[in-house]
Amino acid sequence: MDKKSIALSKFRKPYTCAQTIWAAFADERGDNLASMKINSGGRAPENMCGALYAALQILPPEKRESAAAEFARRAGSTKCLEIKTKYKTPCSDCVKIAAELFET
Repeated sequence: MDKKSIALSKFRKPYTCAQTIWAAFADERGDNLASMKINSGGRAPENMCGALYAALQILPPEKRESAAAEFARRAGSTKCLEIKTKYKTPCSDCVKIAAELFET
């Protein structure tokens, strides 16, 4: 099973959006898995989507800006509240989009 599939299978079973991305793509940094929970549900800095926040913590610095822009293009925004209310993008889609950022 590829990492994107692992991430999608773990979302809400048992992980939050940020934990899901962290568990799938930063498994060598598992000590931060519990701390990722506090960055889900719009609680990441600047109301950022938790899945995006986790991805940006893992991606190399030189890829972060373009990854955030691509995420916003596909989800409608980088901010959780806007994504949910204005753009009506489901959290599961945000997890998928964040997982796909590692493929580019």
